[in-house]
Amino acid sequence: MIRSAVIMAGGLGTRMRRSDDTATLEASQVAAADSGVKGMIPIKRPFLDYLLSALADASITDVLLVIGPDHDAVRQYFTREAPPSRVRLRFVVQPAPIGTANAVTVAAAVLGDAPFLVLNADNYYPIDAFKALAAADSAGVVAFDREALVRDGNIEAERVRAFAVLDVDRDDMLCGIIEKPGAALDLTSESAKWVGMNLWAVTPAIVDACRRVPVSARGEFELPEAVGLALREGVPVRAVRLSAPVLDLSRRSDIAGVVDRLSSVDPRP
Repeated sequence: MIRSAVIMAGGLGTRMRRSDDTATLEASQVAAADSGVKGMIPIKRPFLDYLLSALADASITDVLLVIGPDHDAVRQYFTREAPPSRVRLRFVVQPAPIGTANAVTVAAAVLGDAPFLVLNADNYYPIDAFKALAAADSAGVVAFDREALVRDGNIEAERVRAFAVLDVDRDDMLCGIIEKPGAALDLTSESAKWVGMNLWAVTPAIVDACRRVPVSARGEFELPEAVGLALREGVPVRAVRLSAPVLDLSRRSDIAGVVDRLSSVDPRP
């Protein structure tokens, strides 16, 4: 069973930094949004507290937070102001925000060869997703049912075009990934049923692919493209199908809805 997780929090938060006159925010939320550090957006407590609590509920005991060089406030909060008690939290700095595959290699240099979970710092995932993915020491991804994401979460149908669409076979193995399909995606098609929300189980073979993956069209080294490279080289990646919502906190317009959905949650990181 996998006991470690990596939270990728080193990005620039470009979308969150953008002003949005339609979003009604408290001053503390505006300040956090302006910083681009989405994991520190205050709900009742910083959003990352909710992620850490969910990981602890899934029996993840060791968490590595990948942060940027200027994210001292994150380190200060979790080491001095509110250290977590249910997980061991460590930090590693990603020198430049050059992509999620690079974040994985930076994390692997700390964690070594044992498999670990990888997740976004701006998504609140179901505890069952962590449990199912961590149940085996092998490479894997959670394949979320598109209809459940749209029906039960805060993700509108059109936003799915900006995520990864997963090709999953009858044996629950990942066959391929279409990253950010855009307008080419028929949202009603069977091929668009399973969506990746950047929740992975990573093994040394995936880390190796992350080191070798070429830069993407967006100018970054991206984890889904690294997994695609590993697939083409014969690395098996299991797909955990799950019909459950994910809360996405990537834009200012997301904040009010996430606050409402998490209002009844008492995080215990």
